[in-house]
Amino acid sequence: MGNDSQALLSVHDLKKSYGSVHAVDGVSFSVPAGTVFTLLGPNGAGKTTTLEILEGIRDADAGEIEMFGSRVRKVTREMKGRMGVLLQEGGFEPYLKVREVLALFASFFERPRPVSEVLAEVSLEDKARAMVRHLSSGQRQRLALGAALINDPDLVFLDEPTTGLDPQARRNIWAIVERLKREGKTIVLTTHYMEEAEALSDDVCIMDHGRIIAYGSPRDLTAQLGQETWIEFDAPDLDPGAWAGLPGEVRRDGATATLKASDLVTALEGLLSWSREQGAPLRNMTVRQPNLEDVFLSLTGRRLRG
Repeated sequence: MGNDSQALLSVHDLKKSYGSVHAVDGVSFSVPAGTVFTLLGPNGAGKTTTLEILEGIRDADAGEIEMFGSRVRKVTREMKGRMGVLLQEGGFEPYLKVREVLALFASFFERPRPVSEVLAEVSLEDKARAMVRHLSSGQRQRLALGAALINDPDLVFLDEPTTGLDPQARRNIWAIVERLKREGKTIVLTTHYMEEAEALSDDVCIMDHGRIIAYGSPRDLTAQLGQETWIEFDAPDLDPGAWAGLPGEVRRDGATATLKASDLVTALEGLLSWSREQGAPLRNMTVRQPNLEDVFLSLTGRRLRG
């Protein structure tokens, strides 16, 4: 899994349990330098626990970690000095100003970056004198990212960096991640947003119940499903028996149906004919290629966000 000779970070057979719950159950992967590596999975899959072990916040029960060319059982203080960490729940003193927060984090390191430089990188120059309590959710997340970058880290951990953000704020974070990659940083990201993993990642590990169930580039993972096209549409209030007449393999999620089509023209003709026969208009119909949600569903029988 990955090219260990070029890896900035690799783990082998990592394990962490809480009583009878195996939060991380034999996880192995490697992260090449200068790439975005994503742990993708539903809440409770073990993504955050894995990151917390690699960040030095928790101790593993078993397994090996290699970071910056050194093999260790536990992350050292020196290693922590070369990493930046955005926690899932940061939380800053609400009555501090943005510049003061970054200056505080800068004081923790021997050679921090200039605060003004980091403010510019996360697009918060105009909020430098604003109190944390007056920031929007997206601005607070950019501040948290600025705090993670103040020491100019080689390895950046981003735990669910866009959860709860509106689409524009999410895109702002994506743009910063893409810029960090261009600068040669190595980024380990966790998310349960399939589209985020597809947009940002060089490699993806799909996790479920503490284990890795798929590993590869987004393109390689979706290619495993074949060359079929997927037709999605909404058809609410249909009698259960009506679905049997659809031309091909179909799965349903509430009112939304997804039809797997090896021949798109034939499938569309059959679908339109079925729609007329059932008197069921096809609302919100889209034609797309397989995505990481489909990969997860094919492996687990559940949706990623279920």
